[in-house]
Amino acid sequence: MKIVLSGFYGLGNTGDEAILKAIIDNLRAELNNPDITVFSLSPEKTAKEYNVKSVYRAWRRENKEKVKALRSADLLISGGGGLLQDTYPTKFLFGPLPYYLLIVMLAKLCGTKVMFFSQGIGPVTSTWGKILMKVFANRADFITVRDQYSKDYLKKLGVTRPETVVTADIVFAFKADEEDRAYNSLPLTGNEKIVAVTVRPWFDNPDYIEKTARLLDQLIELRGVTPVFVPMEGKYDVPASNDVLSKMKHADKAMLLGSDFTPNEFLNFIRHAELTVGLRLHALIFSALSNVPHLGFSYDKKVESFLKRSGMWDYSFRLGEIDETKLLENALYLLDNKEAAQAIIEPNVATLHAEAMRNVELLEENFVK
Repeated sequence: MKIVLSGFYGLGNTGDEAILKAIIDNLRAELNNPDITVFSLSPEKTAKEYNVKSVYRAWRRENKEKVKALRSADLLISGGGGLLQDTYPTKFLFGPLPYYLLIVMLAKLCGTKVMFFSQGIGPVTSTWGKILMKVFANRADFITVRDQYSKDYLKKLGVTRPETVVTADIVFAFKADEEDRAYNSLPLTGNEKIVAVTVRPWFDNPDYIEKTARLLDQLIELRGVTPVFVPMEGKYDVPASNDVLSKMKHADKAMLLGSDFTPNEFLNFIRHAELTVGLRLHALIFSALSNVPHLGFSYDKKVESFLKRSGMWDYSFRLGEIDETKLLENALYLLDNKEAAQAIIEPNVATLHAEAMRNVELLEENFVK
């Protein structure tokens, strides 16, 4: 079976690279020798890292190669991740939302079937975005979404033609290999009580930087923790991490992990943590997969939806609603009652893993002859 993957690939975002690895690994595990081509901004790197064919994803070049790949494919997988949104400015032909939908349209013109795979939907607020969704998303042959909110949002946008099934983020089916390159890159003794910290720029509520810094200082003073910043998308997360460090009294007790690690290496680092605090969705998912308690700051419905499904929403906050007294109380509780938190997380992750695998099962049921 020939499959083309279209997503936010080859741009250095650890969460999206984790999605890509999870899709490829599970397609190879469940299908008979699939022939996989990935549309990537770094096609040479993607081809080498995942042992796939790869074509440059943007419109600046290799458009004939895109058409050729789609014409020969049995299926275009669009996803996973939060592709269908217009948080960034959207015009008729420019922006993430038009790009992914135009790839869908191109696939349909080539006679190729389309599956939206493990996607998170929205927000779509622009007039063009809503029109494009109603016209082109209804051309998909099958849709799986990672939460109920996304299914409801599609219906609100008028996307009703293909069947939509709620599954889970495909990263819950991530196949990890044990290794410790990221952990060994830091001067750690093995006796530290690590708190993994995952921050990113988010200008609507910049006060979370100061609140995070104060929380980490308090955890250092009260529990002797070692905060380690985990930059899932280096060009954004390293500056944001340094912003937090600049506000800390005890910045000398914290560390900043390098940003040039693979998803597998980041996940294996988080396995060493006692607690994860922060924003990045897939760092929080890696924590759940590692049975590490996690306290999230939800800047988007996708984060809140995940935290509710992992069982950690009661300890977490919407980004603009962080109560510092409660924040410290919740962080201390999770540190002091790790086993109780793990007892909540573990069965929820087992359910999410099974639901993540449904993405591949539904692909087989609907597209494999």
